[in-house]
Amino acid sequence: MSQFDYIKEIAKYGLENDQEKLLNVLNDLIEYSKNSKKTNFAIQLQSILKESIRQQKTSSLTKVGSDSYFNRIEDREVGDLILEKLTSDYRLDNIVADENVIDNLNHFIEEHHKSEVLRKFDLPIANKLLLHGPSGCGKTLASYVVAGELNKMMVVVNLGAIVSSKLGETSKNLSKIFRKAASEDCIIFIDEFDSLGKVRDYSQDHGEMKRVVNTILQLFDYLPQSSIVIAATNQKEMLDEALLRRFDFSIGFNLPTEKEIKDLISLTLKNGNFTFDNKTKANKVIKSCIGLSYYSIQKTLVTAIKRSLFAIVNPELILSAKIDTTVWQNLIEIEKKSMNI
Repeated sequence: MSQFDYIKEIAKYGLENDQEKLLNVLNDLIEYSKNSKKTNFAIQLQSILKESIRQQKTSSLTKVGSDSYFNRIEDREVGDLILEKLTSDYRLDNIVADENVIDNLNHFIEEHHKSEVLRKFDLPIANKLLLHGPSGCGKTLASYVVAGELNKMMVVVNLGAIVSSKLGETSKNLSKIFRKAASEDCIIFIDEFDSLGKVRDYSQDHGEMKRVVNTILQLFDYLPQSSIVIAATNQKEMLDEALLRRFDFSIGFNLPTEKEIKDLISLTLKNGNFTFDNKTKANKVIKSCIGLSYYSIQKTLVTAIKRSLFAIVNPELILSAKIDTTVWQNLIEIEKKSMNI
């Protein structure tokens, strides 16, 4: 059957409220998607199905105070702590970074692809990854790459909901997230990790930060090796020393060199639809990009492409276009001025 046939059957059995046949077709579609290399779609569908079945088991009347009753409450609470659950199509060839970053990401990913070999020799599998460095240099993208390469669902933590002014509440929220991730063998992604893992010598009311860091240390120690934590920070120096030691990999991201800027531009323009109107001038602009982040450079280039495209009469009728290098140069100058570079 084709994917459309599966969708028609899902609609049919859903409208007929035939749950048994609906579940069978959904499972068939998941297998079909895996075989068709639509792995991310299969993962998302599997997660939805698993969550729906679990909720049905607890949707009947439950006795107040029973395990099921508290599980239902916790499920609702955990949902508020998650910003989003996603799968990723990104791979290692989608990221531009220095050689050390690429090598370390490769080694981390390889440990999970070859986990059976490590288990055979009773060796631990690295599952705690710290990404640190300036903003806009690829830390979040790297987390998507890991999720994509390992075909794992990624849970993005809602930091605003995790951190609470109530005594002990932040630690409880973290524990809920980690329990959820452990049960689903997924990736936990925590951005701005320094807001949670600060050095315990920092003065905090009631020693709350000490409690939070101690909780994270315990959660790290008992995290199943099939689950992964990826933490990102712009301020590694703010993190507690004991917490830093718990990470299996600590990968530092840097601002791009001239070579890496050229690689980024090549990756951005790889489909061949756009080329520079003046290559000599473009090379000068590339040199002037030194000091900006990957994000800033790509953002200004994409904006220059849009403006160049809109300057053409009937752009919807063309297949390729020239990038106005002067426009890009002006955008770079504005970006550097806004960042005091």
